[in-house]
Amino acid sequence: MSQFKATFRITLSIFGLFTILGISSCPAPDNTNPLLLALSSENSKIKQVMDSLDQYEIQIRYTRIDRKNDSVFFTDYDFQVDENQYFYPASTVKFPAAIVTLEKLNTIDTLDMDSRFYVEGDSVETTFAKALSEIFSVSDNAANNRLIEFLGQDELNKRIMEKKVGKIRVAHRLSTSNADDVTTKPLVIYLDDSTTVSSTSIINTPPKALMLDGIKKGSGFYAGDSLFQEPFDFSFKNYYPIATQHNVLKRIIFPDAFPEEERFDLTNRQLLVLKEAMSSLPGQLGYDEEEFYDSYVKFLLFGDTTEPIPDYFKIFNKVGYAYGTLTDCAYIQDSKNNVDFMVTATILVNKDGIFNDDAYEYDEIGIPFLAELGRALYAIELKRTQ
Repeated sequence: MSQFKATFRITLSIFGLFTILGISSCPAPDNTNPLLLALSSENSKIKQVMDSLDQYEIQIRYTRIDRKNDSVFFTDYDFQVDENQYFYPASTVKFPAAIVTLEKLNTIDTLDMDSRFYVEGDSVETTFAKALSEIFSVSDNAANNRLIEFLGQDELNKRIMEKKVGKIRVAHRLSTSNADDVTTKPLVIYLDDSTTVSSTSIINTPPKALMLDGIKKGSGFYAGDSLFQEPFDFSFKNYYPIATQHNVLKRIIFPDAFPEEERFDLTNRQLLVLKEAMSSLPGQLGYDEEEFYDSYVKFLLFGDTTEPIPDYFKIFNKVGYAYGTLTDCAYIQDSKNNVDFMVTATILVNKDGIFNDDAYEYDEIGIPFLAELGRALYAIELKRTQ
């Protein structure tokens, strides 16, 4: 199936936007770069970031989607996207872990999404389908780490890169004492109600230090109660750049737009389950809606409000937030107004330059920026349908 892709490098300029969803401005000129237009907003949630670009290390890829007959066409617009400029991907790496888990299940006759298991030494029983649901609905770290024990880092990285999506290096688990172990723990898997088998531990390749721009950040960091007055080194952390994240998302949402060898090896049911998990809201899965409101892990468009998301919106996404970095990789769909587009964006909010001090401007700057960016792009897309 044919595919058109154009990438634009953007420089800052000032243009107006039109009024919708609380975005006040004038009609946009014709033939203007839509991402540039959104970032040129006078809205303070965007402007305060754009006025201090060096501080926030933003990278954004936005995709306009067009259709003709049975074909889908993508036009990509970039702002400061650079695979050599490091940002910490945090929980966004759970998305490829979920995909590769489903692929691996297809290679084992005795397992499927509903197979029950637990990690040796852990008392929590779960299923692969439940782990996927927890990963997307509330970004559960333990659920992700169970999948890493099943996969191993080497297989995860290899399978993702085979699809020609770009670079990735998942080197560690998330928020756990054995985060950096290169040897996985065995899984105890139920073949039926009473019969179990144990998987074999996987020994993975020790990670090498990343040689990227911005790999050392800030002016200090805490380790335990001690403050070290030197940049925080991310050399051995996970690496999942914007372009790769965006390409993975495209292949899940629009698999038929890619040659068969570049698609993930998932069944139709697996794709359906995966997309349902990505778009589900916490309350739909039984979580406390006071604590886990609709936009709990939906930063773009709605991240700065706890109000319910209108039911005609579906957001298929994966967010990450840690070390002052917020990232959202999302396909946004408005079925009422026939609007859809993709955005992957990251921003660093760490004004004091100290890492691990829990003093990050997530709620003051980061999430409001991502939410307003989503609204500005949505407003531009909505105008296309009018």
